[in-house]
Amino acid sequence: MSGVAPLGEPFAKFDELLAAANAVPRSVLPEPTAFSFGTVSAEGQPSVRTLLLKHADERGFVFYTNYESRKGRDLLGNARAAMCFHWQALERQVRIEGIVSPVTHEEADAYFASRVRSSQIGAWASLQSRPIGAPGDLASRVKEMEARFTGKEVPRPPHWSGFRLSPQRMEFWRSMPSRLHERLAYVRDGDRWRTETLYP
Repeated sequence: MSGVAPLGEPFAKFDELLAAANAVPRSVLPEPTAFSFGTVSAEGQPSVRTLLLKHADERGFVFYTNYESRKGRDLLGNARAAMCFHWQALERQVRIEGIVSPVTHEEADAYFASRVRSSQIGAWASLQSRPIGAPGDLASRVKEMEARFTGKEVPRPPHWSGFRLSPQRMEFWRSMPSRLHERLAYVRDGDRWRTETLYP
């Protein structure tokens, strides 16, 4: 079964679900903004990790990272990616596929400035995804950066910023008895979405 929908519809549905997830007690759902994020390397090797959503609107879904990390390198080489939010407490899931692009410097600066100082220091100290040469190397780098920025604001590292995933496909999943789950997919079609109701 298929149809069409305006551009804002799946984003409004996502906002409703995220609000419901945020209303669940943290003892049941500690990280409502957590999602699984998949990238593919230049060699075609897929990789998945868990990230936290920092902003969402009709332009897309924003997260931040070290651009020199494995996922950063993957995305700079292949801008196609996928994310999946699974809220077990709600028995709901949202799968999103699309194209990533860097956020603006202004967006990245504003978000970095909102982080706690220890996380700002950590962004400078961590050589994300690279092997640690010897025990204590990370702690030494943290101390080095703490000394470097003593009495100063910590600026955003040049290799640290964000990406925005602009969805080309969004699928809403709802758990149902006998595994006859509801699945509604939105596929981007110009200035609207094509909708498809899928078999479970």
